[in-house]
Amino acid sequence: MPSADPSAIILEARALCFLREDEPVFGPLDFALRAGEIALVEGDNGSGKTTLMRVLTGMLRPGEGEVRLDGATFSLDTMAGAVVFLGHQLGLKLDLSPRENLRVSSGLYSQREGADADLALAEVGLSGFEDEPVRRLSAGQKKRAALARLLIVPARVWLLDEPYANLDREGIALVNRLLEGHAQRGGAALVTSHGAVRFAGGEPRRIRLHA
Repeated sequence: MPSADPSAIILEARALCFLREDEPVFGPLDFALRAGEIALVEGDNGSGKTTLMRVLTGMLRPGEGEVRLDGATFSLDTMAGAVVFLGHQLGLKLDLSPRENLRVSSGLYSQREGADADLALAEVGLSGFEDEPVRRLSAGQKKRAALARLLIVPARVWLLDEPYANLDREGIALVNRLLEGHAQRGGAALVTSHGAVRFAGGEPRRIRLHA
């Protein structure tokens, strides 16, 4: 996908490796994620896709190598508000409604200029469910509520671990539209997926992990 500014590297991995019991789960891995770019991480089960995402968010410490954000050494302080992670655990408070969950996210990470919670929920297909407790929503609706957070927070880097899971064809198209819009705004995204993914704006760069 074309980059908004080919020289603007937002997220970079240098000789990144994660070890479990002294055995490499993945790596050494080198890549640079630029403004306006979507990169697809591919690999079989056990190849380390989710582990890579957790390392990039700071949830796991790399065994070797480093992660840099905007040229600075990555830390939980530097990534706060700049990186948003959507994984298998959606990070939703089940007793709150989608609207209330977005309010919590805005309080923690601030809100992107011009963003509106109700518009975001409508865009992801949750009109009429804004005030329904999340625990009463279907798996696909929960995923949509989590996706709405991407439209609210100002994060420049999206780390999406299997974002197409629990979504029908329309939901998959929604994820692709959200990614396209993020890239057009100059953001960047790293996406894991077991299957092939097609984007309207062209094929993303692919990063292959091997078990």
